[in-house]
Amino acid sequence: MKAPSARSAGAQSRLYAAGGVCLAVMPLAMVLANRSSPAVIGLAALAFLAGRLIEDRSAAVRQILAPLSNPLAGAALAFLAWSVVSFAWSPFPATSLRVAGEFLPTLAAAYLLCCLAPGRIPAFAPRLGAASIALAGLLIAIDLASDLALERALGHRAAAFVHNRPALTLDLVAGPLALVLWRQRARGLAAATLIFTALGVLRSISGAAQLGLIAGLAMFAAARLLPRRAGIGLAGLGLGLAVALAPVEGDLLTHLMPEAAHERLVQSSSRARVAIARSFGAAVAADPWRGAGYGTSARFAETPVAQALVPEMRVLLGVGHPHNSFLQVWVELGLPGAFLAALTLMLMLARIARLYQPDRAAALGLVACAVAIAFVEHNGWAAWWTAGLGAAITWMRAVPGAGAVLTPERDGSA
Repeated sequence: MKAPSARSAGAQSRLYAAGGVCLAVMPLAMVLANRSSPAVIGLAALAFLAGRLIEDRSAAVRQILAPLSNPLAGAALAFLAWSVVSFAWSPFPATSLRVAGEFLPTLAAAYLLCCLAPGRIPAFAPRLGAASIALAGLLIAIDLASDLALERALGHRAAAFVHNRPALTLDLVAGPLALVLWRQRARGLAAATLIFTALGVLRSISGAAQLGLIAGLAMFAAARLLPRRAGIGLAGLGLGLAVALAPVEGDLLTHLMPEAAHERLVQSSSRARVAIARSFGAAVAADPWRGAGYGTSARFAETPVAQALVPEMRVLLGVGHPHNSFLQVWVELGLPGAFLAALTLMLMLARIARLYQPDRAAALGLVACAVAIAFVEHNGWAAWWTAGLGAAITWMRAVPGAGAVLTPERDGSA
């Protein structure tokens, strides 16, 4: 490879620095503007892409294309292809196209960032990321304690739930970033990252963020304590149940969830969530084979399958999405979509199983956190959620020594 000129080397360095800053400050940006993460991640991806193209164009192209040749990528691409195919029977193709137009560019940016940033993230970026997370967690706590003084000063809507997305973003990013810092022997900063994340999450009103924090920590601990196969098996069981039980979630909770639990979760609108899950579950039962079409949750009350349901089951179909990403896949993409989603998740676990400790435990903690949140919360195609996952996976891949895989001699067969 031809040695870069001083000018091109300087341009690379500046671009990587800009990308590292964008990646690091994304959690703080979400506190200040809770829809900002797609733009921030997009800028980070463009910076690293430009830097890599200047550094070595052919190597950059290889790095982008190489992950697409494995079975995991094949399953994910098949899922995306089925999503596009479902446009053919969507009753609202313009809505499907609009949802895809928000989701796919962010997905592409997240993919580019995951491929190109590891190995080129500046040394200062993890420490800046820790400072960003600490300030984000502190601002969430202070703003909520001060009756949203920061939101009022910024001219934003003064409602406590505005900090839910930032809290969920902290959930995703904190563990991988803490592992990067731990491996760099910045253990105080790693601990501070987790502590301030917990402060912001626990102070927020987001039950989903708190559930994600608990699930992530519990899975991390289990993966550290259990033999490798047991930890992966536990994660696989959780993922399989999340997909398989999504269509009957509402019915199960109706029969199993005690009234006292609803009273404790009144701020999370648990009764409404159960009713929403029952309504969308009834829609899956009415048309389980192909779904209503990608992105139709936004107007699901108007779909033909909704009109075929009994009136009491239609009332809550207009809320915008089922508040369960797995149920949303069933509703919009039917059994083929659910199967491809499950296959993608299981192949992901197979990749994680090959990682050496503690990378494997941190990756499983991230999976458990994301799955717990996705099972109870947002629109699965939300760009801010995709951006948060992209940032988390990028930090996970940036861990020093990331990608080292197990051999039987190193980790045994347990």
